[in-house]
Amino acid sequence: MTREKRKIFSLKIWLGFILAIFSVFGCKKDSESILKNEELDYSFLLAGNNTIFNQSVNAFSFPDPSLTGMDELNFFVGNSFFNKNWVSAPASTTARDGLGPTINARSCSSCHFKDGRGRPPDFQGEIGTGLILRLSIGENPDGSSIPHNLYGGQLQDDAILGVSHEGEIGTNYIEVPGAFSDGETYTLRKPIYFIFDPQFGLLESDVKISPRIARQLIGLGYLEALSEDSILKNADEFDADQDGISGKPNYVWNDVEQKISLGRFGWKADQPTVAQQTAKAFLRDLGITTPMYPDENCPDGQIDCQNAQNGGVPEIDSASFAFVELYASNLAVPAQRNYDDEIVKKGKRLFENIGCVKCHDNYAITGNESKFTHLNQQIIRPYSDMLLHDMGDGLADEMPFFEASGSEWRTPPLWGVGLFETVNSHTYYLHDGRARNLTEAILWHGGEAESRKNTFKMLSKEDRDALISFLKSL
Repeated sequence: MTREKRKIFSLKIWLGFILAIFSVFGCKKDSESILKNEELDYSFLLAGNNTIFNQSVNAFSFPDPSLTGMDELNFFVGNSFFNKNWVSAPASTTARDGLGPTINARSCSSCHFKDGRGRPPDFQGEIGTGLILRLSIGENPDGSSIPHNLYGGQLQDDAILGVSHEGEIGTNYIEVPGAFSDGETYTLRKPIYFIFDPQFGLLESDVKISPRIARQLIGLGYLEALSEDSILKNADEFDADQDGISGKPNYVWNDVEQKISLGRFGWKADQPTVAQQTAKAFLRDLGITTPMYPDENCPDGQIDCQNAQNGGVPEIDSASFAFVELYASNLAVPAQRNYDDEIVKKGKRLFENIGCVKCHDNYAITGNESKFTHLNQQIIRPYSDMLLHDMGDGLADEMPFFEASGSEWRTPPLWGVGLFETVNSHTYYLHDGRARNLTEAILWHGGEAESRKNTFKMLSKEDRDALISFLKSL
């Protein structure tokens, strides 16, 4: 047994002792007893009988309660790889070296703090907040993006010692005024993104820049467990029912199966599986190679990056990567809160009557093909149809990806959306964090959601507040 394997074995033994602590403090609660009450509306159980009941600062970080045995222990091993800072090679901790050469963060949790949501930087040069800039100079015939020849497909604003970072993320905001029908005014902040201090030459004016915020990680395994048919049943690309909603799937390249697959993850549904999403994040954000992507992320012309010492090939082995995949796939979903409050119930009715559920679908049943069998055949309420929708010019990033146009985005799941402030100490929403609260997030909706947004603007303040109270309860 190698030294690193002995460390992992010892970690598993130690973790066995702490599992009981989670039970004592009510972190792993079973909702089966609640399900016995036939008078209740169970829609507050967002992950069915695997929903947990926790609204603390750690609400996004618990294992799915159906995990047992070695899977439960391996969840905490994956947690250790997710939360620990990686270091540059060579290092004595060979299981954790290989960081970089160019990076956006030093750990997964730097962007997904407490398994939650990133935010835009508070000041120029702030590193590792969870905002990245995707770069493209066009599209390949299959619809995939063409990376920049000097900067690649994502700007790395940090690097290890002896290697130059690529540049820094710059953001300016323009305040856009508006008003509700009752006269109450508001302002929206429109971001203008740019790259300053570029280290490998100026970027051409036609380079496409797409900002992306790191998302909360709860429930990913359930979304992967949805059958393709259950997602496609809501697709209506040409709006045959003439309700103004024309959701469509994205079909993207699956690097493991070497074929086109249904996209499920990412802001444009640009990744087909949790594993591929995770491996891409390791490579792009941390510079860590995996069995899926064994080559370093060093574009042509970045000589120091290309000459930097690596931490092995790959830098995280298949067994350790599997622990992280298990971890990312099995973060538990907290229950809706205050679901019996009359204002929250009123807000839910408004949410449904306005038609928000046309995209933020609140009911699904997982299929039978998940590698994590406890996730199969579960009723879930992610408040997402997993499809692409045209959100209008105001949110367009001008960067198509496979079937997704520049103005089309996957409907983000809303479970946990009201816990962002508790877990991550901010209330920044949408794909780039431009919305400073849930009201602003709604007001940025356009395209297919334009009429729903306008209906929201015509509500009384009391009704608007009720709808927001419902969203905060999720």
